[in-house]
Amino acid sequence: MADVVIRVDGVGKRYRIGGKHSLYKSFRETFTQRLRAPLARFSKPAAENTFWALQDVSFEVRRGEVIGIIGRNGAGKSTLLKILSRITDPTVGAVYLKGRVGALLEVGTGFHHELTGRENIYLSGAILGMTRAEISRKFDEIVAFAGVEQFIDTPVKRYSSGMGLRLGFAVAAHLEPEILVVDEVLAVGDAEFQKKCLGKMSAVAGEGRTVLFVSHNLNQVRRLCEKVVWLNHGQVTAIGETQLITAQYEASTRIQAEDLLQQTGKQGFRDWYVDGQPTSASNQVNDLRPVDIVFVLEVKMALSKGHHGLVLYDDEGRVAWSTAVDEIVMPAPGVYQLRYSFQSLPLKPGVYSWYMTFWDKLHEQILDEWHAEQPLIVGTPLYTHPMERFHGLLNQPATFALTVEPKVGEAL
Repeated sequence: MADVVIRVDGVGKRYRIGGKHSLYKSFRETFTQRLRAPLARFSKPAAENTFWALQDVSFEVRRGEVIGIIGRNGAGKSTLLKILSRITDPTVGAVYLKGRVGALLEVGTGFHHELTGRENIYLSGAILGMTRAEISRKFDEIVAFAGVEQFIDTPVKRYSSGMGLRLGFAVAAHLEPEILVVDEVLAVGDAEFQKKCLGKMSAVAGEGRTVLFVSHNLNQVRRLCEKVVWLNHGQVTAIGETQLITAQYEASTRIQAEDLLQQTGKQGFRDWYVDGQPTSASNQVNDLRPVDIVFVLEVKMALSKGHHGLVLYDDEGRVAWSTAVDEIVMPAPGVYQLRYSFQSLPLKPGVYSWYMTFWDKLHEQILDEWHAEQPLIVGTPLYTHPMERFHGLLNQPATFALTVEPKVGEAL
């Protein structure tokens, strides 16, 4: 228990839907309401229409852990972070926090827009309980990370959303909170800034501080987080190791997508998996061996001149592999498997994504293009240089031998 810095105990949050409700009313509002409905105060109040954004959520986070929180829109992720950041109180249950919390839940969180960037840095630090000397020690590092040196004495209200995001994250990450809470807001930034932020969050965790990270980008979650909390309709569906829980989450979205396609009757790509049949771990390759990658395509008509394109991207958006197949014949409507057989996939360990298209060249129309939600996870042991910047894309083992260079004129 000594290392537990966050304990969420049976937390629930209820909101009122629709209607007008105000804790404080002016005399004018009260007087007008009584004139319009003089008997309203004697009538039985209407039943409240309420909604539970969270119900019975419980978990613990230990010092130095990096925890991802995943789930579909409306699952309760942002509500949970607002409770952990003390922005709102739970309706039931309790949250126990040990240490200062730095939060970035939306662009400009905690900033006073009339104050300059410089003033907001000192204000945020003071709110976190830091002395002016501590803030001054971190000040140059914060400004450099945010890249707003030229505008540091400009009121924040004149910042673009990107500038506000950069400064907000820099303040939240650099003012040494014991707990750093980051919502999906990082999606606003460009790819370079997102990479920079992920690196900083990894560094924060390496210093023994705790990070809670909400994102729909499961590639980022896998790269950063050790454990994952999966929320669904305000309740905890699963908590556990990142690769396992994200695979289960993707399997559930795959089933929902399959059901939607069957309901709408839409033709196109329905699924993909490694070898055999789809399972919770059917998007993973963990060793160098022969591999079949299967893509499932449904068509509503016979095709005599199909064209299929396929691209595999790494987590930085670079093309790792691609191909195209022409003159595909599908003699009748139905569900078909497009199977690619590889001797091995010698890719560096990491997360990759598929993009695929299918054209009807006879009628010159595209049947479907699909960015697969579930990525390809390569967990093969690393055979290349141990330093990350030298990993490259290929993860191909090679044999090594040391021999003496023969002298000139000697037989090899």
